[in-house]
Amino acid sequence: MSGQFPTLHKAKTMAKVLRAGASGMSHAQALEQIAKDHGFRDWNSFHAVICDFTPAYLTVGARVAGRYLGHACAGEIIHLSPQQPGWTRVEIQLDHPVDTVCFTSFKNMRSRITGTIGPDGYSKERTSDGQPHLILDTENMLT
Repeated sequence: MSGQFPTLHKAKTMAKVLRAGASGMSHAQALEQIAKDHGFRDWNSFHAVICDFTPAYLTVGARVAGRYLGHACAGEIIHLSPQQPGWTRVEIQLDHPVDTVCFTSFKNMRSRITGTIGPDGYSKERTSDGQPHLILDTENMLT
């Protein structure tokens, strides 16, 4: 079993890539193969572990970047609070305030944001167009 697990989003992306390269493989078969590649007997076992897994980048003081309400942002995690399994409430002090409004005639600048994210770095809460409120770039974490 590997000590370094991908996020749920990354594991599903890996399965899509595997499926695209293998003719006749279903998505379920690709998920099962990804689980086996990481030392698990099946996808359900693997899924249970990576959903409960808190990524290493989620530590107080860690530098993060991503998007909040569609706007690019970067800052430092100043508070963490575990929620249901696999989900963590994060509070981020931003380097530069972000405008949380899409209107040109109105601005609402925030220098501190809070959101609950899952193991894939995405929040459950969505905007009216279906985009997550908070997206952390888990692939390119800041140092």
